[in-house]
Amino acid sequence: MARQLTEQDARVALKDHLGDKAMNARLSHGMYIDAETIIKMLDDAAIVRYPVSIRFDAEHLQPGEFAMPIALGDHPSKGFCLFIHPYFEQQPEAWPLLIAYHIPSINYGEIVSHEDAEHFGATLIGLDTETYYNALCELADSIPGAPQASGCSGGCS
Repeated sequence: MARQLTEQDARVALKDHLGDKAMNARLSHGMYIDAETIIKMLDDAAIVRYPVSIRFDAEHLQPGEFAMPIALGDHPSKGFCLFIHPYFEQQPEAWPLLIAYHIPSINYGEIVSHEDAEHFGATLIGLDTETYYNALCELADSIPGAPQASGCSGGCS
């Protein structure tokens, strides 16, 4: 008798896939992911399925939100603009952490949970998930005027 797959099976498969994708990205682009490397990764279709541009602008961000991808059309193939809070424009050392978090949702849409995004980002950057999560929270909390503990208890933005 064939086994019936569950939603939990799909979640585990997605998490495994994201971890593999992140590790393959590290292997192909180098184990140290800096600002230049993460920007190059955005142009690598093996890592990011759809075109992505970066814009340092808080126009589409909620208070305390560090970044948000916005679709540029009615289909993902039209691409995305990743709006990053302008506070980070002069902090390229933070870009890999901020950008990596959003790659899974750009690739796979709403099925990606904050845990999935944290797992991918941590694996890509080479940190354990808790350290990566705490770094994102510190970055979000550092935005001038951001509410402290800006939603990190339920996942970073």
